[in-house]
Amino acid sequence: MSKKNQIEFSFGTTRNNKEDTPKPEKKETETKKTPETAKKVKSTQKSHSIPIPLQDGGPLKEMMDYNFIQYASYVICERAIPQLYDGLKPVQRRILHSLKEKDDGRFIKVANIVGHTMQYHPHGDASIGDALVSLTNRRFLIEGQGNFGNIFTGDRAAAPRYIECRLTKLAREEIFNKELTEYIPSYDGRNKEPVTLPSKLPLILMLGADGIAVGLSTKILPHNFKELLEAQIAILQKKPFTILPDFQQGGLMDISDYDNGHGAIKVRAKIKEKKNHRIVITELPANTTSEALISSIEDAIRKKKIPVKAITDFTAEKVEIELTLTPGTKPDKAIKALYAFTSCESKVSSNIILIRDGKPVEMTANEVIIELTKKLKLILEAELNQRRNNLLEDVYTKTLVQIFIENRIYKDIEECKTSAAIEDAILDGFIPFTVQLSRDITDKDIEMLLNVRIKRISRFDIDKNRKDIEKLLKEIAEIEKYLKQLTRYAVRYLKRIIKEYAEDYPRKTEVVKFDSIEVRELTAKELKIGYDAEKGYCGYAVTGEETLECSSYDKIIMVWDNGKYKVTPPPERVFVDTNMLYIAKVDRDKEFTLVYTLDHFTFIKRFTFGGTILEREYQCAPEGAKILLFQEGAPEEIYVKYKPAKNQRIHQQIFKPNDTPVKGVKARGNHMTGKKIARIATSIQRWWKKDSDNHNGILL
Repeated sequence: MSKKNQIEFSFGTTRNNKEDTPKPEKKETETKKTPETAKKVKSTQKSHSIPIPLQDGGPLKEMMDYNFIQYASYVICERAIPQLYDGLKPVQRRILHSLKEKDDGRFIKVANIVGHTMQYHPHGDASIGDALVSLTNRRFLIEGQGNFGNIFTGDRAAAPRYIECRLTKLAREEIFNKELTEYIPSYDGRNKEPVTLPSKLPLILMLGADGIAVGLSTKILPHNFKELLEAQIAILQKKPFTILPDFQQGGLMDISDYDNGHGAIKVRAKIKEKKNHRIVITELPANTTSEALISSIEDAIRKKKIPVKAITDFTAEKVEIELTLTPGTKPDKAIKALYAFTSCESKVSSNIILIRDGKPVEMTANEVIIELTKKLKLILEAELNQRRNNLLEDVYTKTLVQIFIENRIYKDIEECKTSAAIEDAILDGFIPFTVQLSRDITDKDIEMLLNVRIKRISRFDIDKNRKDIEKLLKEIAEIEKYLKQLTRYAVRYLKRIIKEYAEDYPRKTEVVKFDSIEVRELTAKELKIGYDAEKGYCGYAVTGEETLECSSYDKIIMVWDNGKYKVTPPPERVFVDTNMLYIAKVDRDKEFTLVYTLDHFTFIKRFTFGGTILEREYQCAPEGAKILLFQEGAPEEIYVKYKPAKNQRIHQQIFKPNDTPVKGVKARGNHMTGKKIARIATSIQRWWKKDSDNHNGILL
């Protein structure tokens, strides 16, 4: 810590635990400090002081900020986020570099590759082994031999000492070029590793990637090999193109919510019908294993959401999960239920973030493939220039050797006694032939000529050498032609790659438009709500009078005879008391008719429940009221018989509810009567006296 950004705290005398007030200082005569005294005081303070960081802008804050930025940058650029141009994370690049160094065409123990990669990767063998297995299972770059796990079942690979691998032909020929690769020292400085590999393939979209870094994450979906190269051809030819994801598991996908590398893709399993009430799952949706899928199906069976009574898994090299349906179930309905309630349908999100020029950037899929196509042209141009320069060097070397032997320049060095004299003799011998040489002779050239064996001189064939030079010049001329027509050359290159490799990597995921599935229709009769009026329990686990059939996605409303009501999800088993009056699915706009008595007066109202909050209790009648009639809709007539009373002339009346308007649930309603009601009904009952004078009631 710098002295400018810290303060010093000097320890004083030790105090007792009691919080005593400080003693008054004794007045002493001030002594003038001499330089020697000042030095003693200063040294004493230093010996009893500790550095304390400043609150604002102190060294601790600076250190934390610096270390956090370093850590975040390292995680983003060196671990989690792949590079744009070679599509690899550092561990993947180091694995491929190690495989190239060890490559002899034969399989190599994975444990050996892991150990070799640890020279470049500082994070241990486990991360290297997992990354190598993952790359192998993606098939493009590494070929495996042995048990590398199963992408369908989720089984793990065998231990690295039991399995072997090697580079594929595609990787060996298309992603390496030592002369075009920039190298940097490894983490311990003992070796050199590539910054990026000069890959001519759009690896980042071929392989896909996902990673979580500090403050950002990436999710890049894999794409089809042939379609990517065809898109690059279209870009070079300035034609429109479309690229879509393609998953190893196969299955179906709907791209309605997908937007050029962003958004989400709906994926589904492929399900086929079989005989004898059976269906079979033949392909999995992306990022799902058979074990996880079966677990979700079993969970849905327990919840009675799908009509399946048995599951048999035959998955090995191919997916085959056989489901036996319950008798009477239609297969198409069962398939819809599987998509609605299990992992047979899921969503895969996409968000492309890459490292470009040392910085994380967000890109679209089209931007990525366009950028990689530009990079492809640059790499092809560099390779052509490299090949041309090598051929020119071969022509120069052959010309040099031919002149050296044909004109017997080697005879001039026989009498030379020093290396300087030999060098001068060779240079003097080539002076007459300077026009035939494309550059000046270097010390390396002289060393090469001095290493020409006598046997080669005696058997040197001038005609053959000239034909070889002509052949090399012809190839150089062809390369010059390609360099002038680089776009056409790139198209030819891509077509050759497609022809050679596309059959090995066909599209596996089928693009379709998914039909919408009405979950409520599938589960309309999923639950049967029972009501035990004697014990006061209600729910789909209650044995009693069946009140309604509903879906677990429905909401139900319960009304009690005191006017209380509540909206709730379908309960499994809940105590509702024995005075529950009404239970049904919620329909906030449905009309109801309610007749209740409060304080010796009877009221009637037509209303709708409207909106409610789940599990909150409300009142559709004032507290203390007693409900006499509660009914859906509005009856044409309500028949009321009064209790006998002294001097009472009207004993029964007919009321017409339609004469009242529909109001809110909190409305008091219309005054119906002040008499005590003995019976009330919406149709003529046995207690109704037909011969008696019927009076029409008035609703106030």
